[in-house]
Amino acid sequence: MTTTSSPAMPLSELAAVTARITDNVQRVIAGKAEAIRIALVTLLSEGHLLVEDVPGVGKTSLAKALARSIDCAVSRIQFTPDLMPSDITGVSIYNRESTEFEFRPGPIFANVVIGDEINRGSPKTQSALLECMEERQVTVDGMTYPLGNPFLVVATQNPVEMEGTYALPEAQRDRFTARISIGYPDPTAELAMVDEHAAVDPLTMLSPVSDAHEVRAVLAAVRAIHIAPDLRRYAVDLASATRRMPEVRLGASPRATLHLVRAARAQAALAGRDYVIPDDLHAVATPVLAHRLVLTAESLTARRTAQDLVRTLLGRVPVPQGPGAARA
Repeated sequence: MTTTSSPAMPLSELAAVTARITDNVQRVIAGKAEAIRIALVTLLSEGHLLVEDVPGVGKTSLAKALARSIDCAVSRIQFTPDLMPSDITGVSIYNRESTEFEFRPGPIFANVVIGDEINRGSPKTQSALLECMEERQVTVDGMTYPLGNPFLVVATQNPVEMEGTYALPEAQRDRFTARISIGYPDPTAELAMVDEHAAVDPLTMLSPVSDAHEVRAVLAAVRAIHIAPDLRRYAVDLASATRRMPEVRLGASPRATLHLVRAARAQAALAGRDYVIPDDLHAVATPVLAHRLVLTAESLTARRTAQDLVRTLLGRVPVPQGPGAARA
C-alpha cells in the first residue's frame, strides 16, 4: 500500500473523477443521490462515514460500491459480539526461526475499510478504531504502524433499539465525519431494482473507475480550496451554538468544527469552485453535526431529533454577508 503524496488535480479533472465514481455507485444504489453525495464529500474531506438504517436498505451495498469504484486496498470487517480488537488491528506472533515477534497486520491496513454492523461489536472492540480513525496509525505492543493514504472507514450500523446492538460511544461517533441514512427506495426505484438485480448482483459486475493515486491527487486539490475568514468564524459559530442549545446535553466538539470546514471544502470542489460559500456549509451541516449531539431527556420525550435542531440552528445563526464571505 503506497502512501506517497500526489500533486493537486485541476478542478475540471476532479469533476470528471467524482462523476465517474458517482455514476458507478448509482449502478448499485439507484435513487439515492443525496446519500451518494455525502459519501463522496466524506471521501474528499479525508473523513469517515457512518451509514445508519434498518436492515436491507443497501447500507453495505453503498459501502462496497464506493470501495469497488476505486482500485486500491479494500478490506471488510464483520462486527460481532466476540470480535476482538486484535482481529482489527493485527497481532504480534512469535517466529521460532528468527526467535523474534513479527507483526501480522489486521484488516484495518487498507485504503478503504468497510465496518459492517459496527454497533454489534462490543465497546472494547469499537475502541480499537479510535486511534486508527483519528491519527491514521495503529499501535500494537508499543510499536506504531502508519496507515495508508487514502484511508477511509465506511461503517454501517442498525438503529440502537434493535436486538444485539451496542450504542456507539460518543468518542467513536465524533470520529465519523458524517452520518447518513439511506431510507427505503420509492416504488419506482424498488421495482427497477427487482427487474435489474433479482438475477444478477450488480456489485459483481462493478469495475474500478479510479485508483488510489488519482484519489490522492483529488484530496490534494480539495485541501487547496479557499475558505474565507468570515466563513471559518461562521463554522465556529455553528458548532459553538449547539453547545448553548437548551435541548442539547452535549454539543458539537472542536473536532466537529474541523470536519465541518473540511466537508465544506469538499462540497465546494464537487460544485466546481475553488472557494467555499455559505451554501456549502449548509449542505453538509446536518450530516456532519447531527450525529454528535446528545439530546436532553426532555427533547427525546418531545420527539425532537438532532437533525431538526441543526436545521433550526442554520436559521438562527447569522450568515456572513458580502464578497469577503466567499472569497477573501
